[in-house]
Amino acid sequence: MLELNQSNSEEILIKDVNEDTFMDDVIEASKSSPIVVDFWAPWCGPCKQLGPIIDTIAEEMKDQLDVVKCNVDDSPEAPSKYMVRGIPALIIFKDGEIVDTKVGSLPKPKLIEWINENI
Repeated sequence: MLELNQSNSEEILIKDVNEDTFMDDVIEASKSSPIVVDFWAPWCGPCKQLGPIIDTIAEEMKDQLDVVKCNVDDSPEAPSKYMVRGIPALIIFKDGEIVDTKVGSLPKPKLIEWINENI
């Protein structure tokens, strides 16, 4: 039972957002805590590489920020609205505004450095 609870807590760390929930789960939520949005797609090779790194960062930095994922195939308007031109794309939101954007897969130390510089 303990393992099941641990697994459930990991799932809660990263929320999936879509066009209907983006305003509440990202823009409004970023007014109380920085949000990293991972724009991805299931067919994207670099997205598959970045996914586990993002999961680890979400766990390690859970007291400093929130991480959400947006599938660009399921929610094409959200990435378009925030000028996502390639995936994977990471955007940091703080106080309802975009702080910075990174496109492509990066190693974990570089991502943590980028996040720390922007939150």
